Amino acid sequence: MDEYEQKNHLEYPELTMFQMVSRIAAQYPKEPAYEFYGRKTTYKAFISRIERAARAFWAMGIRNGDAVTVCMPNVPQALDCFYALNRIGAVANMIHPLSARSEISFYLNISESKIILTLDMFYEKVEEAILEVKQPVTILVARIQEELNPFLKTAYVVRKGKEYLKFPNTDHAILWKDFLKNCQEDIPLPAPQYDPMKTSVILYSGGTTGIPKGICLSDLNFNACAMQARESIGEEFRTGLKMLSCMPCFHGFGLGINLHTVLIHGACCILMPNFNNKSYARMLLKKKPNFIAGVPTIFEALLHIPELDGADLSFLHGMFCGGDSLSIELKKKIDVFLKEHKADIQVREGYGLTECVTASCLTPRDSYREGGIGMPFPDTVYRIVKPGTDRVVPCGEEGEIILTGPTLMLGYLNNPKETAETLRKQSDGKTWLYTGDIGYMDADGYVYYVRRLKRLIITNGYNVYPGQIENVIDAFPDVSYSCVVGVKDPKRMQRVKAYIVLRDGIKADDDCRKRIMDYLQNHIARYALPREIEFRDELPKTLVGKVAYRILEEEGNKKCS
Repeated sequence: MDEYEQKNHLEYPELTMFQMVSRIAAQYPKEPAYEFYGRKTTYKAFISRIERAARAFWAMGIRNGDAVTVCMPNVPQALDCFYALNRIGAVANMIHPLSARSEISFYLNISESKIILTLDMFYEKVEEAILEVKQPVTILVARIQEELNPFLKTAYVVRKGKEYLKFPNTDHAILWKDFLKNCQEDIPLPAPQYDPMKTSVILYSGGTTGIPKGICLSDLNFNACAMQARESIGEEFRTGLKMLSCMPCFHGFGLGINLHTVLIHGACCILMPNFNNKSYARMLLKKKPNFIAGVPTIFEALLHIPELDGADLSFLHGMFCGGDSLSIELKKKIDVFLKEHKADIQVREGYGLTECVTASCLTPRDSYREGGIGMPFPDTVYRIVKPGTDRVVPCGEEGEIILTGPTLMLGYLNNPKETAETLRKQSDGKTWLYTGDIGYMDADGYVYYVRRLKRLIITNGYNVYPGQIENVIDAFPDVSYSCVVGVKDPKRMQRVKAYIVLRDGIKADDDCRKRIMDYLQNHIARYALPREIEFRDELPKTLVGKVAYRILEEEGNKKCS
């Protein structure tokens, strides 16, 4: 099969994201929309909060098409702000709160944001960042304690929040709670205006030049993704069910699946502002969410959390992995873990890019094929083409994955060159997204991811694919996870180096290194064997939890120079 399209077509309502949530709220006003450390907000109350924030933004002069930057983790104010901006037709410019000062300046400049919302703990960094911004920017400062119950609020302020009480302290910054007091109840807001070609959200990904690219996404993109995901998941998504929303709102996976998909189907988001092993385990056991979604490093961590030993996880209806490639061996380990903990499910891998919001492909329930990433979402068409061309390759042959459908981005912000390289119109009249990923499809339309087009090690003229070696290393019993990179070598141009994190209790010594190398010699061609193994307590991660292999490449190459 050279092309695959799911046959079950969906009808996408001509509604904004806010209207989709509002429609559910009208049906289920008393059901919880989200929960934050035990404090629940019903759909009715959620809409009231959104409307109030929308009126406050309107009173501040924010109008249709204006950008506001949201520099927040998964806290209630972030959701209220996001949908409030959508309510009045403004653009939500979503960025990571741990971004460096210069990065925040860049995001504010490129989006021409007039306002930025952040937490008090990030205020000083944002204050420094706006010094490098060309337009005046007002800082809205939210506080976590404002969303906690009285007991937790007191404990938080004493333990953590006291040092931030002095913020804000300038004439261009205002507390979120004071900002909300500016809402003008007597001035009617304009009716929401649906436009599938209008930018409603800007998310960011890395650029080929090292400069981040702003990805412009519409209401249709997000609504279609949410509806397609629900259809592909194949599980009931309804009121009474809960998602542990740990993936962040500034990431397509977090915003598109962990939040918007949940909210437009009447389920409840259990908001987690950050991830650590103990808090995640505590949330799992206390809140008993029906769905969890995350990157491979999160689920790998689950395998080693003592608090989950012997726990009953039968409340899980679905576990979804995305954001990074899930190795075959790690999937096996996770599936065994689920079975041992009475969860009648398997981890299901999704595939996608921020350029199509997030996932566009998902492994069907109980029909995993080794190395596969599943079947395309409804109304999404996949093709495999010869890299650098538009020529479709035969079934089973590797090539670049391209796709088309209603979730494709509008383009890169102020970057027509890279937009034209990534979004290409073909003779069929459709615009296709060129992913830069290599894969293939089988006769049933099942998609297999092989590697990134550019993540390749060439040693002695041989092509070595890091992901394949990582699969073998991760299968060794003493290994928790690994990352393989190419580093400079005077004889081979590049040599293979493996960074390895061992399982708890395993001693990182020469004997362990020899055991691993003896094992690898039986599974990897000689030319592809790691010439060097470096043990680490942990590997660097990107802002969304992926292993940052480029940082390891740079470190390895510096040692060679």
